[in-house]
Amino acid sequence: MNHTVQTFISPVSSGQPPNYEILKEEHEVAMLGAPHNPAPPTSTVIHIRSETSVPNHVVWSLFNTLFMNPCCLGFIAFAYSMKSRDRKMVGDLTGAQAYASTAKCLNIWALILGILMTILLIVVPVLISQAHQ
Repeated sequence: MNHTVQTFISPVSSGQPPNYEILKEEHEVAMLGAPHNPAPPTSTVIHIRSETSVPNHVVWSLFNTLFMNPCCLGFIAFAYSMKSRDRKMVGDLTGAQAYASTAKCLNIWALILGILMTILLIVVPVLISQAHQ
Protein backbone atom coordinates (compact mmCIF):
# COMPACT_ATOMS: atom_id res chain seq x y z
CA MET A 1 0.00 0.00 0.00
CA ASN A 2 1.56 3.24 -1.08
CA HIS A 3 0.69 6.21 1.12
CA THR A 4 1.54 9.28 -0.84
CA VAL A 5 0.13 12.71 -0.32
CA GLN A 6 -0.14 14.83 -3.38
CA THR A 7 -0.12 18.57 -2.98
CA PHE A 8 -2.12 20.75 -5.25
CA ILE A 9 -1.20 24.38 -4.93
CA SER A 10 -3.68 26.86 -6.19
CA PRO A 11 -2.36 29.94 -7.92
CA VAL A 12 -0.49 32.33 -5.63
CA SER A 13 -2.66 35.24 -6.65
CA SER A 14 -5.74 33.70 -5.01
CA GLY A 15 -4.22 34.01 -1.51
CA GLN A 16 -5.70 30.68 -0.35
CA PRO A 17 -3.67 28.15 1.65
CA PRO A 18 -2.41 25.05 -0.22
CA ASN A 19 -5.01 22.34 -0.84
CA TYR A 20 -3.85 18.90 0.39
CA GLU A 21 -5.50 15.77 -0.92
CA ILE A 22 -5.75 13.07 1.75
CA LEU A 23 -5.97 9.47 0.71
CA LYS A 24 -9.07 7.57 1.75
CA GLU A 25 -7.24 5.16 4.10
CA GLU A 26 -5.40 7.94 5.88
CA HIS A 27 -8.65 9.88 6.28
CA GLU A 28 -10.38 6.85 7.84
CA VAL A 29 -7.52 6.30 10.28
CA ALA A 30 -7.56 9.95 11.21
CA MET A 31 -11.33 9.94 11.76
CA LEU A 32 -11.64 6.59 13.56
CA GLY A 33 -8.40 6.68 15.50
CA ALA A 34 -6.40 3.70 16.62
CA PRO A 35 -8.32 0.47 17.20
CA HIS A 36 -9.62 0.19 20.75
CA ASN A 37 -9.37 -3.44 21.84
CA PRO A 38 -10.04 -4.13 25.54
CA ALA A 39 -8.35 -7.55 25.43
CA PRO A 40 -4.57 -7.65 25.78
CA PRO A 41 -2.69 -8.86 22.73
CA THR A 42 -2.06 -12.58 22.73
CA SER A 43 0.87 -14.40 21.26
CA THR A 44 1.32 -17.91 19.99
CA VAL A 45 4.55 -19.77 20.63
CA ILE A 46 5.39 -22.69 18.40
CA HIS A 47 8.09 -25.04 19.64
CA ILE A 48 9.94 -26.61 16.75
CA ARG A 49 11.89 -29.66 17.74
CA SER A 50 15.40 -29.28 16.45
CA GLU A 51 16.57 -32.22 14.43
CA THR A 52 19.66 -33.59 16.10
CA SER A 53 22.21 -34.48 13.49
CA VAL A 54 23.44 -38.03 13.95
CA PRO A 55 26.08 -38.89 11.37
CA ASN A 56 25.79 -42.52 10.34
CA HIS A 57 29.15 -42.74 8.47
CA VAL A 58 27.67 -44.79 5.60
CA VAL A 59 29.95 -43.36 2.91
CA TRP A 60 33.09 -43.84 5.02
CA SER A 61 32.03 -47.40 5.83
CA LEU A 62 31.35 -48.15 2.17
CA PHE A 63 34.78 -46.78 1.23
CA ASN A 64 36.46 -48.95 3.87
CA THR A 65 34.43 -51.97 2.72
CA LEU A 66 35.40 -51.58 -0.93
CA PHE A 67 39.02 -50.42 -0.70
CA MET A 68 40.55 -51.15 2.69
CA ASN A 69 38.84 -54.05 4.38
CA PRO A 70 41.29 -55.63 6.82
CA CYS A 71 39.66 -58.28 9.00
CA CYS A 72 36.27 -57.31 7.47
CA LEU A 73 36.17 -54.23 9.72
CA GLY A 74 34.84 -52.10 6.86
CA PHE A 75 31.94 -54.48 6.28
CA ILE A 76 31.08 -54.61 9.99
CA ALA A 77 31.26 -50.81 10.15
CA PHE A 78 28.94 -50.66 7.14
CA ALA A 79 26.45 -52.92 8.94
CA TYR A 80 26.53 -50.69 12.03
CA SER A 81 26.09 -47.62 9.80
CA MET A 82 22.98 -49.16 8.29
CA LYS A 83 21.65 -49.94 11.77
CA SER A 84 22.32 -46.33 12.78
CA ARG A 85 20.47 -45.04 9.74
CA ASP A 86 17.51 -47.33 10.46
CA ARG A 87 17.36 -46.24 14.12
CA LYS A 88 17.42 -42.59 13.01
CA MET A 89 14.55 -43.20 10.57
CA VAL A 90 12.47 -44.77 13.36
CA GLY A 91 13.19 -41.82 15.66
CA ASP A 92 15.41 -43.59 18.19
CA LEU A 93 18.22 -41.02 18.38
CA THR A 94 19.93 -42.68 21.35
CA GLY A 95 20.20 -46.00 19.51
CA ALA A 96 21.28 -44.24 16.33
CA GLN A 97 24.07 -42.45 18.21
CA ALA A 98 25.25 -45.71 19.79
CA TYR A 99 25.40 -47.52 16.45
CA ALA A 100 27.05 -44.49 14.79
CA SER A 101 29.70 -44.37 17.51
CA THR A 102 30.50 -48.04 16.99
CA ALA A 103 30.62 -47.56 13.22
CA LYS A 104 32.98 -44.61 13.64
CA CYS A 105 35.32 -46.59 15.88
CA LEU A 106 35.35 -49.52 13.44
CA ASN A 107 35.98 -47.16 10.53
CA ILE A 108 38.94 -45.59 12.31
CA TRP A 109 40.48 -48.98 12.99
CA ALA A 110 39.79 -50.16 9.43
CA LEU A 111 41.43 -47.02 8.03
CA ILE A 112 44.50 -47.32 10.27
CA LEU A 113 44.97 -51.02 9.53
CA GLY A 114 44.35 -50.44 5.81
CA ILE A 115 46.99 -47.71 5.64
CA LEU A 116 49.48 -49.86 7.57
CA MET A 117 48.83 -52.83 5.27
CA THR A 118 49.26 -50.63 2.19
CA ILE A 119 52.56 -49.27 3.50
CA LEU A 120 53.76 -52.77 4.32
CA LEU A 121 52.77 -54.02 0.86
CA ILE A 122 54.93 -51.29 -0.67
CA VAL A 123 57.87 -51.28 1.74
CA VAL A 124 58.39 -55.04 2.17
CA PRO A 125 58.78 -55.83 -1.58
CA VAL A 126 61.16 -52.86 -1.97
CA LEU A 127 63.29 -54.11 0.94
CA ILE A 128 63.27 -57.66 -0.43
CA SER A 129 64.31 -56.49 -3.92
CA GLN A 130 67.16 -54.41 -2.42
CA ALA A 131 68.34 -57.39 -0.37
CA HIS A 132 68.61 -59.59 -3.49
CA GLN A 133 70.71 -57.07 -5.40
